[in-house]
Amino acid sequence: MSGTLLRLSGVWREYQAGDHTVAALKAIDLVIEAGEMVAIMGVSGSGKSTLMNILGCLDRPTQGSYEIYGRNTAELSPDELAALRREYFGFIFQRYHLLPDLDAQANVEAPAIYAGWDGRRRRERSMALLTRLGLSDRLDHRPNQLSGGQQQRVSVARALMNGGEVILADEPTGALDSRSGAEMMTLLEELNAEGHTIVLVTHDAKVAAHARRIVEIKDGEIVSDRPTGRPAPEQARPHAAPPKAGTRWLASLTQPKEALRMALAAMNAHRLRTFLTMLGIIIGVASVTSIVALGAGSRQAVLGEIGAMGSDTVTVYPGVGAGDPRAVEVHTLTVTDAETLKAQSYADGVTPTVDTKGLLRFGNVSVPGSINGVGEQYFKVRNVRIAEGRAFGRDDVAGYVQDVVIDAATAKSLFPNGADPIGKTIFVAGMPASVVGVAAPNANVIFGTGDELRVFAPYTTVMARILHEPDLRSVIIRLAEGVPSPVAEGAITRLLNLRHEKTDFYLVSSDSVRRTVGAVTVVLSLLIGGIGAISLLVGGIGVMNIMLVSVTERTREIGVRTAIGARRSDIMAQFIIEAVLVSLIGGGLGVLLSFGVGAVFAQFVQAFRMIYSPGSIIAAFATASLIGLVFGWLPARNAARLDPVAALARE
Repeated sequence: MSGTLLRLSGVWREYQAGDHTVAALKAIDLVIEAGEMVAIMGVSGSGKSTLMNILGCLDRPTQGSYEIYGRNTAELSPDELAALRREYFGFIFQRYHLLPDLDAQANVEAPAIYAGWDGRRRRERSMALLTRLGLSDRLDHRPNQLSGGQQQRVSVARALMNGGEVILADEPTGALDSRSGAEMMTLLEELNAEGHTIVLVTHDAKVAAHARRIVEIKDGEIVSDRPTGRPAPEQARPHAAPPKAGTRWLASLTQPKEALRMALAAMNAHRLRTFLTMLGIIIGVASVTSIVALGAGSRQAVLGEIGAMGSDTVTVYPGVGAGDPRAVEVHTLTVTDAETLKAQSYADGVTPTVDTKGLLRFGNVSVPGSINGVGEQYFKVRNVRIAEGRAFGRDDVAGYVQDVVIDAATAKSLFPNGADPIGKTIFVAGMPASVVGVAAPNANVIFGTGDELRVFAPYTTVMARILHEPDLRSVIIRLAEGVPSPVAEGAITRLLNLRHEKTDFYLVSSDSVRRTVGAVTVVLSLLIGGIGAISLLVGGIGVMNIMLVSVTERTREIGVRTAIGARRSDIMAQFIIEAVLVSLIGGGLGVLLSFGVGAVFAQFVQAFRMIYSPGSIIAAFATASLIGLVFGWLPARNAARLDPVAALARE
């Protein structure tokens, strides 16, 4: 077998050491023919490992040229150099450099993954290689479950996976006992006899003697290049060709899948670190999701309470606005105003109202309460349901009758023994009144807690017998179905302006209250959601920090993957996928935690419940994914740009 395979011409490799430049290799001229078995021999620090790194395309010359089959490596990109390592070279390292998270078979298959082979062919070839090397019963064992000799044989199988036309063996017996070392050298001789080009790097003359040529290097210079006199193999037969590598499009399809699988294996191997990494995401997503659900639930509860005021209502108050301090001094709303409004087509119901505070007494029980003077249509306008008895009617209002409707809380307070209040006479601010009805619990409670005791009486009775005032405190109009609130408000304003000849009133509609409450809840949700978003941001920074630490911890792993042919895009994809997976799983756990918060909340708060929307959950997952992508990019880029030689040297 002949033909120049590797050629170095005038190769220098210099390093910067402070203010000084150190030359590890000086003007190296070396030619290695296909099928040779060459030993590069020298003491520690002589430059032999640097020479091997350049031969294996792990490092580049500072000066001079290095050609593989006439192709100058200086003209190649990092990914093209990775392709050369995949297609031509197989590395056998002194320290084995197996990937600790993978079993023996997966370690052997790794170079073929980056070459784009399909899974079946990878498995068949890796099994055949490990079986040939006597490891058929160790396929599923991880490196820490194998002896040194077994790990080295796994390293050999990995070197042969993609063909291993050139096998670079760095001190292949250095970490082995004498028996295992002899077996390793016998194996390398057999591989050479099969047509593999073997380059040994060693300081041991006995190991070098197995080669047919010894290149001795000292202080970065070749001092001798001599044959050993060892005869060539009787019949150098071509080594069995590996299965055909996958095409570029197949590699591009399988790369994400394999990167995902390797990312999952790495996460599984470091479960505690993975959980701590996603903890910030869990808290952030749970916060945002819970806040959105809490806001939606409270908003629905408040709007439901507002709905108790009526389908659509407009209330007229005296004064120029809700904050007018002189409103109590304005005496402009009259019963005639209410009657005029009642005759309008847009009004489905109208009730005048007056109110005051006073003592409510029955027998020896006396309690403070709210006295509400209302019209006969009040119970329709406010959707107040009568649970017992009846409401008073139009004739009762016109006749100033002293009939009252009390709410459930008042009935319970004045009649603590459960006596039937209907027909009983109570004293309302000193006025005797007959109880004709009991309103349903919590009726007419808009924003309060329902603890206030309420009595409803005809407004005429309250005005004449308790307040002794002729004016109203408000007029409530329930709008006819289909009448827009803004249209009705405009009509009411015009009508009252004509009657009063000035604007000495203001309107409050249930629609405007709903809009205001909706706006307030949105603002509050955004405000508190912003706090949750900050939590997500902090969680994302935590992901980035842990991933950066992970890159540092896994530097040697990255170096090994690079040495066996991983492109920069392969390394980057794996780390980005890890970051995105951490964020997505953290997002899912955060949503589950939020559901748990909702379940606990429902046990202790009965007023309303948290409402989860699919949109907020989807947004949480999308945000988590984006965080993983954004904050995983920098660590992934740093990992992809690691120098292979420096990465392999990291302990």
